[in-house]
Order: sequence, then structure tokens, then C-alpha cells
Amino acid sequence: MEDIKTYIESGILELYVLGDLPENEMREVEAMAAQYPDVKSELSAIEAAVEGYARSHAIDPSEKLKIKVLQALDFDEDDSFEPVVNAKPIREVPKIVPLKDNNFYRYSFAASLLLLLISWIALFVLYSRLQNSKEQIANLLTSNQQFSNRVNYLDKQLKESSTSLSILKNPDFKMIRLQGTKNAPSASMIVAFNPRKSEVLIDFAALKMPATDQTHQYQLWALVDGKPVDLGVFDSATDSLGMKRMKAIERAQAFAVTLEPRGGSASPTMEQMIAMGAI
Repeated sequence: MEDIKTYIESGILELYVLGDLPENEMREVEAMAAQYPDVKSELSAIEAAVEGYARSHAIDPSEKLKIKVLQALDFDEDDSFEPVVNAKPIREVPKIVPLKDNNFYRYSFAASLLLLLISWIALFVLYSRLQNSKEQIANLLTSNQQFSNRVNYLDKQLKESSTSLSILKNPDFKMIRLQGTKNAPSASMIVAFNPRKSEVLIDFAALKMPATDQTHQYQLWALVDGKPVDLGVFDSATDSLGMKRMKAIERAQAFAVTLEPRGGSASPTMEQMIAMGAI
């Protein structure tokens, strides 16, 4: 039922009522309404709301407009039908009585035309209202989606910050600050190392490294007995404030970062050493 509730709150039912969905999604909504009573009930409620909105905002034509239509359809009072007589000789010619009073037909035609005009005006107003409603609903759905994305992003950042805080408070972790080399004097970062559990993490909240291009990445190395050991790659650009877990290692005397081709290298490029820090 949670999935059905999410489906109903997604905004797709409103777009279905407004006819703003592709054909395959229209069929999908109809199938969901046929299968789930909650979807069908919500769909009916939305349709009733849109119809009520249109009715409450309908505009009747003014009395001045009605008078103009009747004046445009005015006939001459002396209008009458001319009798048509068959030219062939017949024994008796039926007597044709001219119709002197055309008021009934005249006003009936005028009334019909007026009703047609009113219908077209009402349809135009209804269409305009529906278009405005569609735009308002679309804007509302966009705003809701942006708000939802923002909430999810902040929730993610909060969880990452809580995790980082728990690691920083854990006495089993050693915080090693790596300072920039001559290749990047302003660079710095913090590596959290837990030798008891062989855990190595990078603190992105404290990461200050030069931006990389699309063909290069930073690679973290551990120096174990004078030999470099690969701990994985990472990028300088990130929207995270948490910790990035790297490859496990039991012991190390120092950590270093080099700039390598994207994906990493089997051995460090020493002339591209960016930062280094001893334990």
C-alpha cells in the first residue's frame, strides 16, 4: 500500500486528468485505476475538483452582447414567402397563403444562434481556465519535486555528517593530516585510519585539493615499509560532506596522494605527488 500511496502522491493522476501524459502513461494510469480502488477514487476526486473549478469560474455573456446578436439577425417586417405555382396546366391550383408573421421563426433562429454563440464563449473560457490550471498544477508539481529533492539531499548530508562525527570521536581512529607538496602548496586533506579494523576513510568535509579534469583522478597510497600500496582513487569535486571509504590496510607509516590517469595506476607517479602525511 505504501507504493500505491507514493504513486498517488507523484502527481501523475493530475496530469492524466489534464490530458498532459503520453499515450502509454495514460494507459498505465487507467490500468492502475482498474486494479486499485484507491487510485480510482483519487482519480474521480481530481476530475470532480477540476470540473468544479471550471464551473465556478465560468463567465456568462453580457446582456449587451445578446442585444447585438438579435440586432444582427433582424428581418424586414414585410418579409413573406412568395408562392410557387407549377407551370403545367392542372385542373385546380391550390391556394397558397402568404406567411405574414415570421416572428416565431425569426426569434427561434436568433435564439438558436445566441445559444451557439454562448456555448462557444463558455467553451473558450473553460479551455482558458483549464490551461491556466494545467500550468499551475505543473508548477506546483515542479516545486514539490524540487522541495523533495532538497529535503532528501539535506537528509543525506545530515546522515553523512553524523557518521563523520562518530568516526572523529572514535578513539580507534587516527586522524592523519596530509599537507600539499610543491606541486600544490595549498592542498590539504584528512585521512581517518583505524589499524585495529583495517579501515581507511577520507574526510570530504576537510578536503582541499586542486580541481581535476575529466581524464585524471587523485589516488591514495599507503607507505608500508617504504613501499607504496594502492588504496583507491577519488575526485576533488564532490557534493558530499561525509567520509569516503577506501581500500583496507592493517598498517602504514604514511599516506600520500598522487595525480593519476582516471582509474588509477599500478604504481605512483612521483613527479605528480600532491599531498603527503606521516602517522
